[in-house]
Amino acid sequence: MRTDEAYLYDMLNAARDALAFVQGMTFEQFQASLLHQMAVLKAIEIIGEAASRLSPAFQEANPHIPWRDIIGMRHRLVHGYFEVDYRRVWDTLQRDVPQLIVHLEALLQKEQPG
Repeated sequence: MRTDEAYLYDMLNAARDALAFVQGMTFEQFQASLLHQMAVLKAIEIIGEAASRLSPAFQEANPHIPWRDIIGMRHRLVHGYFEVDYRRVWDTLQRDVPQLIVHLEALLQKEQPG
């Protein structure tokens, strides 16, 4: 059985990957690149899936992170793959993912013994 800490690392790695995939790109370049879109969507799916596997107690203990929104975005991308709003994905990458990385790094710092 995997731990909450393992899922947090999955989320952090996928969030970092998502940003790395579009580093130096404009929205127009992202919108024109199926390769980058698919890479980012997969990373966001991983973030949402890992978030959904965190224990309810952990999620409740950390209400400053919008778990439902994170999980909801994953569901929209997986189940509504035929109508993805790439502007919304881009805005999430630019606004929310960097903030999520900061929160995840802080949580993982707390989880470390010492």
